[in-house]
Amino acid sequence: MNLKINKKTYEVRELTNFKSRFKSLKFVFEPLDYIIKIPNKKIANTYFFVQKVDICFTDPKNRITKLCEDVRSEKLIFDFSATNIYYLPIGCAKEYKVGDILK
Repeated sequence: MNLKINKKTYEVRELTNFKSRFKSLKFVFEPLDYIIKIPNKKIANTYFFVQKVDICFTDPKNRITKLCEDVRSEKLIFDFSATNIYYLPIGCAKEYKVGDILK
């Protein structure tokens, strides 16, 4: 799956097993040029992230329920109505608003 944001196409990497979900973006030093999707999760955790990210929570129909821009390390963000979490490169969340559908 790919998402087109700001005329740039980003690859979406879905993390489904425990090891990949636990690692996610922890200690990733290079700039983020892809999007991470974590399904069936309601709490975003940015502990040990070394770069800022934008976080998007979506429902089962991929409708955005919550957006967080410029999230730094050591943050916990909750959205109990969400079923998926997307970690976006910095600045990508400006193109969306709550209620939009990610396609």
